Amino acid sequence: MNSRQLSLYPILAAILFCVACSGGQSPTPIQNGPIVRPVVTTGDQAKLLQSQSTVQFSSGGQATSLVITVDAATTYQTIDGFGASLTDSSAWVIWNKLDTSQQTALMQSLFSPTSGIGISFLRQPMGASDFSVSGNYSYDDVPAGQTDPNLVNFTISHDTAYIVPLLKQAIAVNLAVKVVGVPWSPPAWMKTTGTMNGGNMITSYFPSLAQYFVLYVQAYQQQGVPIYALAVQNEPLFSTSNYPTESLTASDESDFVANHLGPALASAGSGSVKLFAYDHNWDNPGYPEAVLASPAANYVAGTAFHCYAGDVSAQSQVKTAYPSKDIWFTECSGTVGSSFAGDLVWNAENLLIGATRNWARSVSLWNLALDQNSGPTNGGCQHCRGVVTIDDSTTPATITNNVEYYVLGHLGKFVVPGAKRIASNTFGSGSIEDVAFQNPDASIALLVLNSSNGSTQFTVSWKGQTFNYTLPGQAVATFTWK
Repeated sequence: MNSRQLSLYPILAAILFCVACSGGQSPTPIQNGPIVRPVVTTGDQAKLLQSQSTVQFSSGGQATSLVITVDAATTYQTIDGFGASLTDSSAWVIWNKLDTSQQTALMQSLFSPTSGIGISFLRQPMGASDFSVSGNYSYDDVPAGQTDPNLVNFTISHDTAYIVPLLKQAIAVNLAVKVVGVPWSPPAWMKTTGTMNGGNMITSYFPSLAQYFVLYVQAYQQQGVPIYALAVQNEPLFSTSNYPTESLTASDESDFVANHLGPALASAGSGSVKLFAYDHNWDNPGYPEAVLASPAANYVAGTAFHCYAGDVSAQSQVKTAYPSKDIWFTECSGTVGSSFAGDLVWNAENLLIGATRNWARSVSLWNLALDQNSGPTNGGCQHCRGVVTIDDSTTPATITNNVEYYVLGHLGKFVVPGAKRIASNTFGSGSIEDVAFQNPDASIALLVLNSSNGSTQFTVSWKGQTFNYTLPGQAVATFTWK
């Protein structure tokens, strides 16, 4: 035996020993990939945004029949955030029904990405909605029969009592919070009905309405609350005499934006404020398409959608027709009496996954907080549920996190503003569904829903390595890794 053969002998012996120890089977996969941190919420509420044991990507493992391949080389829309609306009712309940320590703890729980669910998107009614404590109000109210076209009486004093202070608290907890303003109705004197409840705009007041938006942006800025975006009219295809609403045709919205609001914001130095078209349900994509086909497109950043009718695929229809314009999802409310598991699956499937896979830059629910009676209300929904419920029938008041809290947390805690949605395949309703994002720090967040009734095992593939995971039926998991 020559010297070279002698030098190889220990190596050959070690290899033979390892094979013998393993019963002649192939060596186990080498654990050399990123460590993955799962957080799970189950439909039976046994786990609520609960951290689970870590898993790790490895090479050479046995894949299951369901393989989710995540690919950061293909990117889609940039994410603005996840959140809800600090309505007049929500703000009033938080401000008046909680003591200082409870209020501070709740704001941390809602807005902190570390100790809370990381809410970063707030869609704010400009004036009264169907969730206002003291009835209707706008920022320029005058006695019946009078008008104020020069907006001499404009004031946001109503909001500075408790809405603005809470917005400032939210921003202090999470500097990434973006605020979007939208009216449920213009001031009553601008409308054909003379009331905020239903009716149409008197279009000759469009110049005044444009200045109304400008003054709102300026007043909130002076209070330390920058306005990221504006929508012209909440749900412009719905009008009722029960609470603040207004019918506004696509042609009138286009005219208002192109000839009044857009130029007024630009002239006031607020041209960077984004403008959302439509802000209504998935069932009428023709409305935003008409606005985007008009000269208003020069000012409109994209389209906002709600969940109450139609299918989420309408968002992609509009995006395909106008690829340079963005999509936001801005309202969906839970309802008291529905099941936790059913709502967890529906929201994850249609909003967290459905809306974002159909180009949404935001997922925003409705009331951030309501009391134990689903209020206070102002003539509208009597059974809506907030992200949290504040029960003031107890002393001290009791705060309950509803299913919406956990829904928002599954992305809000892990997908920060500025993240991009990235490519991943999904398996459709009744199976494993998913969506993936890459944060600005290059970390990955993968949200997976098992919308079936039984536990399902699946494989996640990333850069040629994999891990397997079993998720209970009607459960949601967020997996994060760097």
